[in-house]
Amino acid sequence: MRKGNDYILTLRPWSWSTFVVALLAVGLATAMQEIVASFGMQLYFAGFVPAILVAGLLGGAPAGAFATIITVPIVWWVFLPPHFEFGWPSAADYDRLSIFVLSSALLVFFSQLYREALVILRK
Repeated sequence: MRKGNDYILTLRPWSWSTFVVALLAVGLATAMQEIVASFGMQLYFAGFVPAILVAGLLGGAPAGAFATIITVPIVWWVFLPPHFEFGWPSAADYDRLSIFVLSSALLVFFSQLYREALVILRK
């Protein structure tokens, strides 16, 4: 097996470092989403999908689920109108939230499968 992807398995699931990586990935995605939003583009969850994928690949399912859980209130508070307050979501916002949560669950599931495949191939 190639040694190029061994860094993915260096973090152990349920360790503090995996949750710190997930928090940093979501923080970076929040900053990038704010930059995109300052140009007038309203891509509510688009910047957070790669952050959840990175958190899931590096930290496993717990880190990916943690990144998803902290992303939802951040987007709801910062990016969904009315900005910087928890307003009652509209029907379109509910659709956005549900599609994001379902797609994030798939990302976390497939990233966990990839980590498990790497462990099997490493043996």
